[in-house]
Amino acid sequence: MDMSLDFQPGQIVALEHGDRNLYAEVIQVVVSRQLCWVRPLLLVTFIEESSVITDLRDASDLLWHINLFRPAVDTEVITLLSQVLAKESKTEPDLAAKQQLNEFIYQLWQAYQNRDE
Repeated sequence: MDMSLDFQPGQIVALEHGDRNLYAEVIQVVVSRQLCWVRPLLLVTFIEESSVITDLRDASDLLWHINLFRPAVDTEVITLLSQVLAKESKTEPDLAAKQQLNEFIYQLWQAYQNRDE
């Protein structure tokens, strides 16, 4: 059985593409359609020995194919989340962060469309 079908609400999962990882919280697994409903938390771009973290907690939820997610390891997420949670909350939506999420999803979608051709 595919391990991804065992995702539980509240679990943190990762969606990887290139040098970027999207970390999100599972809201619900739609087994019949092989989809995972997630709430984005962070988009991390890995640059050489460091990383750029984009806070996506105000972004829209996402429905994506369940088999593309992997469980996130606690040790990889705790440090990243602590950096974001230490900052003050924003009073207005971060449009640049939402645009980065849209670009990431578009690039991921394009990569998997090209793979199936």
